[in-house]
Amino acid sequence: MKIGGIDHVVLLVSNLARMTEFYSTVLGCRVKHRQDDIGLVHLQAGNALIDLVDRAGTLGVQSPGAAGPGRNLDHICLRVEAFNAETVRAELAAHGVESDPPAERYGFDGHAQTIYLRDVEGNGIELRG
Repeated sequence: MKIGGIDHVVLLVSNLARMTEFYSTVLGCRVKHRQDDIGLVHLQAGNALIDLVDRAGTLGVQSPGAAGPGRNLDHICLRVEAFNAETVRAELAAHGVESDPPAERYGFDGHAQTIYLRDVEGNGIELRG
């Protein structure tokens, strides 16, 4: 088996509209597909998807993680094209989003500069050059 990258990451969310707005407006992910009948929004993040599942929706109540507010995900790492740490941090700040100072960290393509932040429900996000 050879893994070629992230296909999708699923986040259980309490406020689907607010989370969709954050990922689309602040991070530039576009809504690729919706399944409103089960409370699911698929957001395109480059060549991968971030699926937002409403905890109170049909799909969310079936999830093992739906019973409690705990997080089952430490963070997701998103590759950013033409990454410039200060430009990215300024854009985040313009949206009222705090971020950690850039640091060099190891990832799929080796060492690169990254920034950590949290979305509106406290999920960790790493933005990577």
